[in-house]
Amino acid sequence: MGLVFETRGSESDWVESVWTCRSDRISEMTSVATETWGLVFWEQDGAAHAAVTGPENRCGTAPVPEGAEFVGIQFAVGTSLRTVATPTLVNSGIALPDVTEQGFWLAGSRWATPRVEDAEALVRRLVRADVLARDPLVTDTLRGRPPAATERTLERRFRAATGLTRGAVRQIGRARTAAILLSTGEPPGPVVDKLGYYDEPHLARALRKYVGRTAGQLREGDIGTLAIDPGQRTTSYTSLAIPLE
Repeated sequence: MGLVFETRGSESDWVESVWTCRSDRISEMTSVATETWGLVFWEQDGAAHAAVTGPENRCGTAPVPEGAEFVGIQFAVGTSLRTVATPTLVNSGIALPDVTEQGFWLAGSRWATPRVEDAEALVRRLVRADVLARDPLVTDTLRGRPPAATERTLERRFRAATGLTRGAVRQIGRARTAAILLSTGEPPGPVVDKLGYYDEPHLARALRKYVGRTAGQLREGDIGTLAIDPGQRTTSYTSLAIPLE
C-alpha cells in the first residue's frame, strides 16, 4: 500500500495545510521539495514522536518508519518559529524531546499533542504565546500587493522568513502544483500554459529537480512512494513579479 495521504486546506492565515498519513511496508519515500516548514507528529509501536521539518529546495529520499500514523501541519509561507532561524531548517529538521501521546516540548514550553481536528487550535495557542512570527511584507507580496520595500530588502526578508529566495518559493510551489495536476490526469500541454512554463522541456526539468518524477509517470500513476497527495489543493504564486527560470 505504501503511503496513504489525506490533505486539507486551512482557514488559518498561519497554516498552508493539515495532513495525515499512514505508512505500510515501506522504508523510504521520495520527498517532494516544499517551500514551507512544518510540525509533524507520529506514533509507531506505541511510541510517540514529533519533529520540526524544514523547507526543502530539491527532491530527495527520506526514511519512513513502518506502520506509523502521522499528523502534520504545514505552515504558510512567511510564518516562522521565533526560536529557530528558518534558513537553518532548509533540507533539515529538529526532533522534539519528551514526546508522549498527550504532549510535546517546543520553545521551552509543553503543548498538547494535536489530533488532526485540533491543528488550528494548537496554532492559535502558539500565536498567542508569541512562539510564531509572520513577516507581513512576505505575505502581502505573495497576495499580489505591491511591496513597500526595495528589491534588495524584499529578497532579504524572503530569505529570513523562508530560508529560500523569492524565485525558489515560486518555482517549488509551481512544480508541486504541476505534479498534482498531472497526477489527476491533466495533459502536460495545458499544465505548461496554466502555470507559465516556457514549454514541456522546461516543465520536465522542474519536475525532475523538485518532484523526482516525469510527467508521464505522474499521469500514469507510476510514481512509487511519493510524498504528495493528488487530492491536495494547489497553490499559485502567479501574482509574484518574479522572472521565470
